[in-house]
Amino acid sequence: MDLALLRTFVAVHRAGSFTRAAGLLGLSQPAVTGQIRTLERQLGRPLFLRTARGVVPTTVGDELAHKAAPHLDALVEITEAGLDDDRSALRTLHLAGPPEFTALRALPALTTLVTQGLAVRCAFGSTEELFEGLGAGHHDLVITTARPRGRLLTATPLCDEEHVLVAAPRWAARLGGPAVLQVKGVRALEALPVVEVHESLPLVTRYWSAVFDTRPVTAGTIIAPDLRAVLACVAEGAGLGVLPRYLCMDALDAGEIVALLNPPVPPLRTYFLVVRTGALALPHIARAHDWLLRAAVDW
Repeated sequence: MDLALLRTFVAVHRAGSFTRAAGLLGLSQPAVTGQIRTLERQLGRPLFLRTARGVVPTTVGDELAHKAAPHLDALVEITEAGLDDDRSALRTLHLAGPPEFTALRALPALTTLVTQGLAVRCAFGSTEELFEGLGAGHHDLVITTARPRGRLLTATPLCDEEHVLVAAPRWAARLGGPAVLQVKGVRALEALPVVEVHESLPLVTRYWSAVFDTRPVTAGTIIAPDLRAVLACVAEGAGLGVLPRYLCMDALDAGEIVALLNPPVPPLRTYFLVVRTGALALPHIARAHDWLLRAAVDW
């Protein structure tokens, strides 16, 4: 079986589109289509079904990708690193994840590897964007808060983050403190402005569901798609927010913000390290993966 055909097949499988795969491979779309048809004729089975948004793999296509992709990735590693010298320490790691966690946790943790010769290129994005980029080969390692489906991406739990309901001290004083709020319940919070990262209030909604067993009835007053901006606005008295404890710990210790409630079981969110299945055979990816897992023990 022609390895070039397999390479094109894996690119289409990861990209979900002949056109996107053609762009990644530097080929024309008709050339990619022709190679996939040739491979299908050799196998005697269809590998993809066309849809309005691109292509989806058949069960045979999924099975072939699961078997072939790790070996093709390893071959690429060999050809790029060379047979006579070990350049794995000089390889570039393409890392992607949510901006706050990546900037404040992952990148600082990788500093030691960088001083040892690893280069890092970083990208930020939503979970959907991260999975799409990883599958298409744009990223080597991504950090997400969702576990991917299917067998082509492999996820390893990294750490849990605790979420804290916070506000500026003047808002906390008006509410009467955690003990009063515990008695009054969620209704005491309905008059407070809300600072969030998205109109759907994902963090507030998750907190309300876990702690109060209900959904918030208010809309966001300030929407800023970065938790660091949410923290800054909350500290200035713009309203309440729900933040990861690691992100707001210094502000809590300094008294710039106050935890409005201390539930016995705080809401948690799990982060995952996700790679293409088989990618941990590549030394520079495996090393970064293991290094982050060790660092996360103290997170």
